[in-house]
Amino acid sequence: DVQLQASGGGLVQAGGSLRLSCVASGISFDDYAIGWFRQAPGKESEGVSCISGSDGSTYYADSVKGRFTISEDNAKNTVYLQMNSLKPEDTAVYYCNAARGLRNYWGQGTLVTVSS
Repeated sequence: DVQLQASGGGLVQAGGSLRLSCVASGISFDDYAIGWFRQAPGKESEGVSCISGSDGSTYYADSVKGRFTISEDNAKNTVYLQMNSLKPEDTAVYYCNAARGLRNYWGQGTLVTVSS
């Protein structure tokens, strides 16, 4: 079974930081692209960031560039999303995703709430 376990969400004041973690079991990160998505109440899901397991290349949505950093620890099969300078508009449920071709796995969400 493939499982993705997301954690690290919480309540933080604007300008603060959080680090989300996504621990995977049943897959090797080397073979997958791991991404973070978020969904705010009443809004569509948004791709936030992703990292390629094969070459480490990264992608960031314009809304988080310069504030969020994605990284991976292959030894721990864990991907991190360091979120700095958080804004109230970052409030959402954050999900991690592992994708490889037609294979697509989702973890449960972790709630991030940024107060103004």
